[in-house]
Order: sequence, then C-alpha cells, then structure tokens
Amino acid sequence: MLQQILRDMYIDPELLAELNEEQKQILFYKMREEQLRRWKEREEKARMEEAVLRKTARRNQSNGKRVQWLRGKDGEVWVWVMGEAPGDKPYEQISEELIAERARQQAQREAEELWRQKEAEITKKFRDAMAQEKARIVAEKWKIETEDRKAAKLEEEKIQEELKKREEEERQKGEEQIRQQEEIRAKELYLSLKQAQQHSQHSDDDQEWEEQWTDISSAIEELWEKTEKGISNKHKRVSLLVGAFDKMLNFEVSSPQFSYTLSKQVLNINNIWERPSRPFSRDVIIRWFKEEQIPRRAGFERNTNRIAQWFHGIISRQEAEELLMNKSEGTFLVRVSEKIWGYALSYRQQSGFKHFLVDASGDFYSFLGVDPNRHATLTDLIDFHKDEIITSSGGELLLEPCGQQKNPPDYSPLFE
Repeated sequence: MLQQILRDMYIDPELLAELNEEQKQILFYKMREEQLRRWKEREEKARMEEAVLRKTARRNQSNGKRVQWLRGKDGEVWVWVMGEAPGDKPYEQISEELIAERARQQAQREAEELWRQKEAEITKKFRDAMAQEKARIVAEKWKIETEDRKAAKLEEEKIQEELKKREEEERQKGEEQIRQQEEIRAKELYLSLKQAQQHSQHSDDDQEWEEQWTDISSAIEELWEKTEKGISNKHKRVSLLVGAFDKMLNFEVSSPQFSYTLSKQVLNINNIWERPSRPFSRDVIIRWFKEEQIPRRAGFERNTNRIAQWFHGIISRQEAEELLMNKSEGTFLVRVSEKIWGYALSYRQQSGFKHFLVDASGDFYSFLGVDPNRHATLTDLIDFHKDEIITSSGGELLLEPCGQQKNPPDYSPLFE
C-alpha cells in the first residue's frame, strides 16, 4: 500500500483520515523523499540529453557529406548488374531463398508468441500451487514451535524444489512442442508463398489472389486450433496436481457462536480471484477475505480453529469506538478495513481512541507507516505487540481484547 501511494503520489482523503498524526508525518516525509528522488532523476536525464545533443551538433559541423563513385580498372564508374557478374545467383534462386526466409521468420514470430503465452500459463499454475501449499503449511500450524518451524522450512523447500523441477519439465515439453510447430509452420508458409508467387506470374485476376490468401488464413486458424487443444490438455494435467493440494486444505473452523468449513468453494482454482486495486464494496471485501485471508488463518487463535476474541467484521470507526467506550486503557479490537486491503486496529487509550491501519496486501502483515516489522500472520502481529509498544510516543500495548456484543457476531458474513 505504501509503495502504491509513493508511486501515484496521492492518498485518498478517506484513507488519510484513518491515519493518526505520527503516521501522517512519516507518510509525508516519505512522499517528500520520493519527490526529491524524482527531481534529481529528471535533472540527470536532462543533463545527459543535452550532452548528447551538443556532441551530435559538433560532429555534424566537422563532417561534411559527399559522394564518391567507385571506379573500375578502366577509370569509368563501376556498375554491377545482378545476375550477370561471375558467381551471382540466378533471380529465381534469390527469389526462392527470400520466400523461404520470410516463411521461416513468420513461423518463428508465431512460435515465440505461442511460447510466451504457454510460459505465462505454466508460471501462473505453479505459482498458484506453491501458494496453496504454503497456505496448507500455515493451516496445519507447522510454524508454531521452534522445532516445527525448522521442519516446516525443510519440507517447504523440498516441495518447492519438486514443483520447480516439474515446472522445468513442463517448460521443456512446451519448448519442444513449439519448435516442432515452428518447423511445420515454416514449411506450410513456404509452400503457400511459393504458390502465391507462381499464381501471380500467370494471372492478373485480383479475385483469385484474394482466394489464395484466404486459404493461407484458413491454414493459420487450423494450426492455432491444434495448438490451443494441446495447451488445454497440459492445463488438465497441471490441474490434477493442483487438485491434490486442494484436497489437503479442508479443515473445520468453529467458535461458540459460529462454525465454518473451509472447502473447495473458497480455494477453487478454476474460479480465479483477481483482486481490484482497492476495495469498492462490501461484497468485494468479503470475497477478498474468503479467497486470501481465510487460507492464511486471519482472525483465528494460534493453537485452535476458534475465532479470536479480538477479531471483528466489517464495522465502522464509530461502531468500534462505541464497543470500546466503557473499556479500560489497553483494550483493543481488529476490524476489517473498508479503505485498504487489510485491517484497522482500534485502541482504547486514557483520553480517547487510536486507530492503526494494518496492511495485508502482500504476503505479510504490518502497520502502515508506523512499524517496520513484518509478521507472517495477523495473530503474530497481535501477540508481538502485547509485549512491544506500537509507537514510542504513545507507548501502546495490547492488553485486553474487546469481544462481541451481537448475536450472530459481526464477522458472520465473512465465513458464510
């Protein structure tokens, strides 16, 4: 989120209102640093361009253009007529070589385009498989204790190496398939261009010329359909591998007031979730939470499948302050934010309330513009700040969680 703000040099007023004074000062300082960096970069670029222009101008002034004809032994201008000089190739041979080269280059371009599409598809499939495997490891609590963390790390590296090896095998198969199609395509284009040339030499009928190129287009479409069918078959084989990871991710989540079963409906690979640039509706936020946060166990207690007492759903700033109104200093809750892909931690202090944004747009959790520490899970962030203050000026420690006051709880829509 911070990188996006610095890239656009703009922050939404509603998002700015969610930041406290210390967060605002840090954010404005970083934006000023980015402005200075861009200014220096523009100045350096302008200086380099000016130096190049001056060098070019000096070269043009010193070097005058002139033409000098090459002369033969007899002193006359040397003239070469293609095909008449010793060692020259006949026109027909040169024409045929040009046609073959054009066909080869066209087939090579088409093969490169097919390979780019196939490579993107293969990379995406294996990246999704790795993400699913990482979610499974987190769900099974492999990283809770020190020994479990080491064992989980070794297991994760082993699985990633296996997936990379399979990805490399898939790439090699794809390259071989594209190479074979390139050779076939070069031959087809060569024959088509040769026929078109012969036809154009014996007929001046434009309609027949158009029909010739229509046949070539039909051949291109037929080759593309075959290629799409081959890619589809490889997609089915990779889907079987991803399906195996999918089956391992079924586990049941329960609380005294609510139960939820994580199933293929949440981690359905065939229904790919693409996150928008920012949340624009409650339905999109709920979809984001189900697709990305439940697999990462956001909102759960560390050692159980119960919802944490401090976790709340999509509630407003005012609703959070009403829940904390009669609580003691140090009481807190975490609510799903409507401004960013993340959460807001609402904190009760002696003289009022504080609200801290928690960025969850990447593969970690951290306070936006306040705390440089990155945490693997939302629970890790909360537990860390039970002993470590959030800001040096405020000295905030998370002492007492603020639970639910409604039945059903306000987080119910996130788990339905």
